[in-house]
Amino acid sequence: MKVDDIRRRLSGYSPGTSGAALTVDDYDDAGALTLKPAAVLVGIVDQPEPHLLMTVRNARMTRHAGQVAFPGGRSDPGEGPVETALREAEEEVALPQSEVDVIAPLESYRTGTGYLITPVVGVIPPGLSYRAHEPEVSEIFQIPLGHALDAANHIEQEAEWQGRMRRYFTIDWQPQHVWGATAGIIVNLSRTLAGLS
Repeated sequence: MKVDDIRRRLSGYSPGTSGAALTVDDYDDAGALTLKPAAVLVGIVDQPEPHLLMTVRNARMTRHAGQVAFPGGRSDPGEGPVETALREAEEEVALPQSEVDVIAPLESYRTGTGYLITPVVGVIPPGLSYRAHEPEVSEIFQIPLGHALDAANHIEQEAEWQGRMRRYFTIDWQPQHVWGATAGIIVNLSRTLAGLS
């Protein structure tokens, strides 16, 4: 899928309208937990074969160490999802905010760790130099967008966590293993784009 097609499909998109949203099944009572707002940048590198900009979290992090993730994090007070995603991407991979052409925020993704993550889709020009913020990011890499969005690569799995069986997706792009919220966000993007064709 080309970047212009993604722009066209997401033009005027509002979260909650596609019916494609996927979220984790982690709550007996969704209202029993106050979710912390967060946002990530789903950065699409605009080149003949578009790619997603991804990171590997530093193995010394106290939470989600070593996991593949989009640049992003918790929102500061008074900050909206777009501001959070752009700020975090600049902090984590030295991506200048002015280089990101924001297309649209997507449906928020609720995590089992108590976050409500809003993915923000943005287009990034090719050929930029990135720099990992070492305390948070150990590696920066890219996954071909076509591979990431292909439903054949969305493998649903189940595992026991905190006494309950949890369902989650994995997407492999060797040697990287994308799973959990990051894979769920990609699956949501794929389903949303398919529903807006």
